[in-house]
Amino acid sequence: MKRIQLEIKALSPLAIGRKKPGGSVSEAGDYIPGSVIRGAMAAQILRQSGHQSANLADNGGDFQALFIGDNPAIFHNAYPATIEGQKQTRVQSDVWVVPATALSSKTQPGFKSKPNDSDHNGVFDTLIDRFCADGYGHLYDPTCPQDGDRVDTFTEFYSKIGNKYHSHSANTRLLTRAGINRRRATTEEGVLYSIEVLNESKIAGKREKPVIYTGAILVADELAESLQRFITNYQQDFRLGGSTSRGLGKVKITAKSPVDTTAVKPSVEERIKMFQDKLHKRWQDWQIFGQPQQDLLQNRTYFTIDLQSDTILNENWRRTTVISPEMLQYFTGVTDSSLQLHAAYSSYDYLSGWNSAWGLMKDVELITNKGAVYLFSTIQPNLWMERLNYLEVKGVGERTCEGFGQVQICNEFHLVLREEAV
Repeated sequence: MKRIQLEIKALSPLAIGRKKPGGSVSEAGDYIPGSVIRGAMAAQILRQSGHQSANLADNGGDFQALFIGDNPAIFHNAYPATIEGQKQTRVQSDVWVVPATALSSKTQPGFKSKPNDSDHNGVFDTLIDRFCADGYGHLYDPTCPQDGDRVDTFTEFYSKIGNKYHSHSANTRLLTRAGINRRRATTEEGVLYSIEVLNESKIAGKREKPVIYTGAILVADELAESLQRFITNYQQDFRLGGSTSRGLGKVKITAKSPVDTTAVKPSVEERIKMFQDKLHKRWQDWQIFGQPQQDLLQNRTYFTIDLQSDTILNENWRRTTVISPEMLQYFTGVTDSSLQLHAAYSSYDYLSGWNSAWGLMKDVELITNKGAVYLFSTIQPNLWMERLNYLEVKGVGERTCEGFGQVQICNEFHLVLREEAV
């Protein structure tokens, strides 16, 4: 498959609703879901069908292959990508979700902008130390490395330039509107409503800078070039989210040239090796507290699965928030009796939505929140390398073509230990 990198520039507020079941308030999310991009892309293709410059919908062939075929395109979520604190707008193509095992100070959370940053105490990961503490039979209750203060989970999007980490986020605001009397076509007295929207710009110094989101589409090789050309030809005609008839949702989408999905660096093999080396070194450091209860590292290769988007998981027809060894073998097609799950850090939420094509509400889904971490080990690593590469492309769980179930193997942030907080 080919990967088409997308840069989505917000030209007006975006009403990206995140419907909460049991209530009447639709909250805005902090990113653009793949399902929203997918719906906007399908609508634009159908709208332009029959035009000489847009033949993706002709005879239903390419449209069917893109959206309802046996190997449909996978629309990844688009996360905010502009770097905060920069006078010039800088856009990162690789934006990741901070793992659920990451912690930061409760009073001064956030990445350090410089080594002696007094406003932020840095962020560090606890997965490796928690594993070692369990293996040596000790409790692990970390504090902030700077001042010994309490720490809490740190949930953000981040990117890395060299050795420096940057956080990414999107701000929201409420737009208040008046209801319209349909009979008189005038404002209805006493009818007001508010829409929470993603802001189209941020204040940088004394000026505003646009908010840009980065995402991707994974598509079959034979359709990649034509889809990229279509997006380029109609880059300012797409509308994302709700209330588009009221001026919201206007964006400009820039599609980069397709690249092979195997071009991701560092590769899965390299990331697993870096994680394995760091784990072994840390395991040796923990010997200052005595001998472990058993040597958990002997002849075993460890790797993590990090959820980069919300995920819909089920096992034996029941919803779950944990990827079990049996589920992982099913997702990858690997049979390995030595596979073990050592730790799972996950949380859940409920998610619904609106299907524009059907004009109906989507089912309420139990989702595993993005950032979840699962630590596995095996004594047969050679069975897994190729299939883990496949897993990063295809994802896990249900509705992966809508952006659910994106995963990364051995997120590099797990290598940032407490004394190395960034």
